[in-house]
Amino acid sequence: MDKLRGGADLPARANLRHIALSWMGGFLAIAVVYSLTEASRTPLVLGSFGASCVLIFGFPESPFSQPRNVIMGHVLSSLIGLACLSAFGASWWSAGLAVGTAIGAMQITRTVHPPAGSNPVIVMLAAPGWSFLLFPTTVGAMALVVVAVSFNNLLRDRAYPRYWVG
Repeated sequence: MDKLRGGADLPARANLRHIALSWMGGFLAIAVVYSLTEASRTPLVLGSFGASCVLIFGFPESPFSQPRNVIMGHVLSSLIGLACLSAFGASWWSAGLAVGTAIGAMQITRTVHPPAGSNPVIVMLAAPGWSFLLFPTTVGAMALVVVAVSFNNLLRDRAYPRYWVG
């Protein structure tokens, strides 16, 4: 039971400037991607993109926040979700299989992006066609990265990304 006690100190609170910049980045990214959705009448927004914004604007230096992780993590996870949906249909076990496989695939390819782990669940619930891989997954994730690169590099004390390919 000692494992359940925790005991570590809470992480330090971010300063107000960092919090404000994280807020602004998340606001801009989702506003841009959502407005592109409305203008193009093409779906570009996934629920998991909100969690992606937490990482790319709140923790832009994290390996989980880097462009290759954001884009490839989302693409791999959606691809695996679609493959499992296509092969097995939507069920409790195929959803679990898809999420577990997505986690493993992201780890093997070094493209872990935790928010993308929800994409197979989204796929199972929505049962979209294969076009879901392009719209909203790939194009939406790329749009998030474009906003993140633009916004994070407007600031003198931020540099994003830390790497593109590795």
